[in-house]
Amino acid sequence: MATELRGDVDIAAVGALLAEPARVRILQALDGRALPAGVLASEAGVAPSTGSGHLARLVAAGFLAVETRGRQRYYRLAEPTAADLLETMAQLAPQRPVRSLRQGNRALALRRARSCYDHVAGRLGTDLQATFVERGWLAGGEEEYLLTDAGRNGFLAFGIDVDALPGRRRLIRHCLDWSERRHHLSGGLGAALLARLLARGWVERAPTDRALVVTPAGRAGLAREFGVEVVADP
Repeated sequence: MATELRGDVDIAAVGALLAEPARVRILQALDGRALPAGVLASEAGVAPSTGSGHLARLVAAGFLAVETRGRQRYYRLAEPTAADLLETMAQLAPQRPVRSLRQGNRALALRRARSCYDHVAGRLGTDLQATFVERGWLAGGEEEYLLTDAGRNGFLAFGIDVDALPGRRRLIRHCLDWSERRHHLSGGLGAALLARLLARGWVERAPTDRALVVTPAGRAGLAREFGVEVVADP
């Protein structure tokens, strides 16, 4: 059978998919975990039946993957590139006005600390990245960061064995954080860092959105081990 000839990529198709605010809110609610359809419909502000239609389109487009757990269907971002796209678009998108105390608190929480698919973003993410550079754990700059011997030893002392990380993805990448306009660490090492912070109980995921809550133990530990100060919630 002859292979179908294909032309250039259709970026407009992605734009049309993301032109619906409810679908964007669904994508923004997801990070490295999976959430049920009902929760995502609520986050999108639509009825469950409408949410199902949006979820089906996002699955068909390759943005989401779906799995069945008992009687529930859970959805997650299919690839880290989907989160990278959202984070990149956020750098260009205008910011929504805050019209309520709830919206204001949520905006502050996301800026303070959030997950970007499977790594730490927001002020916490950029402060950690800056610390790694200042300590010489990472070398480089705007184009590329490299892990140094000091960094390999430093991360090992924190409980991350770099040599044991899966080799399926690039070890070190960086994202330009949309809220801080500085870099935060991504890639395999960024994912391992978030996993370690969660395992130590230094951060916890918010129930639905991408915000990360820094615990009292986390505030003490981050200050002690990395010199990163996190102000407690008022």
